[in-house]
Order: sequence, then C-alpha cells, then structure tokens
Amino acid sequence: MGFHHVALATRDAAETHRFYTEVMGFHLVKVVATPTPPNAEGVSTGFSKHFFYATDESPNGETGMMAFWEIHDPAIGDDFPVDVNVSHGLPVWVNHIAFDAPSMDELHRHRDRWRSHGHTVLEVDHEFCVSIYITDPSGNMVEFCHSTRPFTDDERAHAAATVSNPAPELETDPPTISVWKPLVEEPVG
Repeated sequence: MGFHHVALATRDAAETHRFYTEVMGFHLVKVVATPTPPNAEGVSTGFSKHFFYATDESPNGETGMMAFWEIHDPAIGDDFPVDVNVSHGLPVWVNHIAFDAPSMDELHRHRDRWRSHGHTVLEVDHEFCVSIYITDPSGNMVEFCHSTRPFTDDERAHAAATVSNPAPELETDPPTISVWKPLVEEPVG
C-alpha cells in the first residue's frame, strides 16, 4: 500500500512552492485555506494553508502526494521548527523523504534538474538501489531512489534475523558515493 501523502510544516509557502515545483518537478494540485482549530474558548485565532503536490508526472495526484502546512496563528506563534532532524538534535540524513525513480535515466534526469537549480547533489550507490539527496528550503532531506534489483530470499532471511538483534553484524563494504557540483550557481535574492 502506498502513501496518500506526507505532510510537513513550512514557514515560507512561496519558497517551498518554488522548490517543490521547479527543483523537484512536482505539480501543485490543491490548496485548502481554513481557520485553525478553535482554542479552549471556542475561538479560532488564525488560519492555515494546507497545500498538496502530485509527485509523479501526472498532474492529477490522487495518491503519492507531498503536502505542507503554512500556519498563521498567534496562539501557535511563528517560531516553530520546520525541519524534522536538526531541531531534534539528529543529523540531517536520519529522517528524510524518498521518492521513487523508476529508472536510472529518470534518476539522472532528477539529478541534472537539481544541479541546474544550483544544488550540489550527493549520489550514493547502496548496491540494491542508487539514491540522490539534497535538502529543501526548510532543511529537510529529500531523495530520489532507484531500486536496481529485487531483494533475494537470503536478504529477507538476513533482515528477519537482524531487525531485532541488539548487536548486529555490521557491513564493512562502504557504498560508492559521488558528489555532483551545481551546473549553475544558485541565484541570490
């Protein structure tokens, strides 16, 4: 079963919109602007915008969407964290959102689009998949990932034996990492 959508907070809808349409290549399909839920006295003190992007090539986006909340409510304030890692003391790579790239050509197309928008792209060959990574305007890591082969029965058995093991055998072969520099410098301002 796939995701319907994943939602994160943002403080800058315009910059988030630019990033997810131009850099990620997604399509805005819906915006819902409503009062925020009432407080204890039954009064709404602000509003929010909940906006949705289709993550595939079709502009319809009935499933597999990425969504954002832009909140304007004095009861909540405007100093809330919008990144899912650093604000919790975790490295940026821990919590991230990975989108499917069905082919290597598609993965390279995403990589080159990111580079053309001024991003340095980290590419990691994990052996069973190849991934590319950058961060969005809120500091959240996004990824496109292409699975290069199916998992074997031995891998499934090893996964079952390892998932609850408090002292797992560590893999010693490091992944192949490439760093792709921007094709253009990111515009300032």
